[in-house]
Amino acid sequence: MNVKISNCNNIEHGEIKIEKGRVNIKYAINGTGKSTIANALQYDKLISLKPFKHIENEDPEKSPSIDGLEYIKSVEIFNEDYVNQYIYLQEELVKNSFEIFVKTSDYEKNMAEIEEHINSIKEMFQNNPDLNELLNNLKFFIEGFGKAKNGYSTTGAIGKGLGKGNKIENIPSGLEEYKEYLQNDQNVQWLKWQMSGSQYLNIVEKCPFCTVDITGKKEKILKVSKEYDAKSIEQLNKIIEILKWLDNYFSEETKEQISAISKNITGITSEQISYLKEIKGQVDVLSGKLECIKYIGFTSLKDVSMVVDTIKSYKIDLAYLSHLNSDYTCTKVSLINLALDEILVKAGQLQGKINIQKQSIEKTIRQYNTEINSFLKYAGYLYSVTIEQDSENSYKMKLKHNDIDSVVENVKVHLSFGERNAFALVLFMYSALKNNPDLIILDDPISSFDDNKKFAILNMLFMGKTCFKGKTVLMLTHDFDPVIDAIYNMPYNFNPVPKAAFLMNIGGILTEKEIVKSNICTFYEIAVKNIQVLDENINKLVYLRRLFEIKNSKGNGWQLLSNLFHKREIPVLKSDNELERNMSLEEISDAEKEIKEYIFDFNYHIEYKKIINNKLMIKLFNESKNNYEKLQIYRIIKNDNNENDIIKKFVNETFHIENDYLFQLNPCEYELVPQYIIEECKKDILEIEASLH
Repeated sequence: MNVKISNCNNIEHGEIKIEKGRVNIKYAINGTGKSTIANALQYDKLISLKPFKHIENEDPEKSPSIDGLEYIKSVEIFNEDYVNQYIYLQEELVKNSFEIFVKTSDYEKNMAEIEEHINSIKEMFQNNPDLNELLNNLKFFIEGFGKAKNGYSTTGAIGKGLGKGNKIENIPSGLEEYKEYLQNDQNVQWLKWQMSGSQYLNIVEKCPFCTVDITGKKEKILKVSKEYDAKSIEQLNKIIEILKWLDNYFSEETKEQISAISKNITGITSEQISYLKEIKGQVDVLSGKLECIKYIGFTSLKDVSMVVDTIKSYKIDLAYLSHLNSDYTCTKVSLINLALDEILVKAGQLQGKINIQKQSIEKTIRQYNTEINSFLKYAGYLYSVTIEQDSENSYKMKLKHNDIDSVVENVKVHLSFGERNAFALVLFMYSALKNNPDLIILDDPISSFDDNKKFAILNMLFMGKTCFKGKTVLMLTHDFDPVIDAIYNMPYNFNPVPKAAFLMNIGGILTEKEIVKSNICTFYEIAVKNIQVLDENINKLVYLRRLFEIKNSKGNGWQLLSNLFHKREIPVLKSDNELERNMSLEEISDAEKEIKEYIFDFNYHIEYKKIINNKLMIKLFNESKNNYEKLQIYRIIKNDNNENDIIKKFVNETFHIENDYLFQLNPCEYELVPQYIIEECKKDILEIEASLH
């Protein structure tokens, strides 16, 4: 697909090609707009890419746009945001470890088959919503006893609500006229309202709400706040409500006793507390069994040796729960036990399905642990990962160091920048494979690694058993090593063979040029080729001097070229063993012969006259077809180079092109020198040109 980008940061217009089902590597120097491309391909970030020069321009034609993504509905990107948002969380290495590493298609298939075997339980709870309410109310009843070790706390809901007697049922003497308010469903709100006005009673002898005279009534009004506490009444209301709801589940005798306790005038006696604790013990049993039955499934059964025995233990025998042995409870318990009996008929099959699921999970975890830990080992990292089940029966990926057995806490503190990025890349791969987006973007993913780690990561991402093979991947990088491995060294290990291109951004116009294997050459090959094909001898001589350096042949030929580029009319000879002296005619002749083996019409004095002719050199600069040649000619025109130290260093080292002799692109064919460097050179050229007139 051809993707067209317009008005996005430093890209006014541009077009790149992305082939589906393979790795697409876009190699570019910094400042080209790689991250802009990555962000533009994420629909939700497009609007934020409007160039500063168009910020106040409301013309729709100046708004960011991208076309050609009709088949791209989902995108996943690896960048700094991914690392910050999804990696190295407090409890796990990567967000949603369970979703990524455990919840596979096999997991879901097995889980669905297990659910089929226990479907009768699910249907029973769905068809009897009061069972869910029963479970919730039983829990509240239990919680009402508080957290004391002896089973009853005066600070629990029951202790607070009934501990001093039921003052809603038994209104204290003198407060009878408040009965309608105290026994109303809104009694708690009324108490809060009534008490809020009490603080104003000392201002005047009037009601703070209606200003009616209250002479002689103030003591009665204040007695309400002495006798009643809104929080305790709220707890009492809830307890009474729960007890009424549970009424049908209690035996007749228990029902009468609870009713009497709940209507106590003076509070709960020690005998009544003991009685309530006995009821609580039976409620605990019933609640616990209901909880197990409701959530019966793989999680609750996977660690048991015999499913049949476990399911039988869930059956409820009311003969031993005398306080709950009512006709109504019997009806509900019969439904539950019947559903369990249906499961027991298929218990053998259920046991088999659970074992299959356990083995599947163990196999999946072993696979991911082995793959990731193998990568970490051979990339030279002293860490390993482990996928462990937590207390909530979920699975989380944890980090370990080879020197300790325990899990590494606060991962961000211990991992270096490079280690964090390496882990993040691998975890991103598994996450992206799980989510299966239409397009995967890697924004400059491996530039910060050494060569061994770069290859280890590339191997993991594109050549491993579990990797991005067959996925549509856009890899944006200013590192040439991935291009060398993917296009030159081992293209067929990627399957399918990747595509690579060099991105150029000249004046906001983004273009790309394909990189194939024949474009990746040693500098020796590039130098020999350019000496043969270039038109101007000056440009050929630049490459010849580099060729002599590559061959470590700094003899007379190299010395003569050095003199030429330093604009010396009379060549000199420099060596470590003697002082500088003029080259002899014989040495000059030998040097010219050496050079003529490559450039047959070379003549030192003819080339010298060209080099000192600024008009001619400026003409060559302007007519040069690529930035690399412009840079070399500029360096000749202005031997002292640019006044700015950064530009000067860049020009002298020529973007390190000639320093990397193994593999590179031909600078005459690919614009490897940034345009801003050339613009700085042009300023000097214009000044020199102006001085000639």
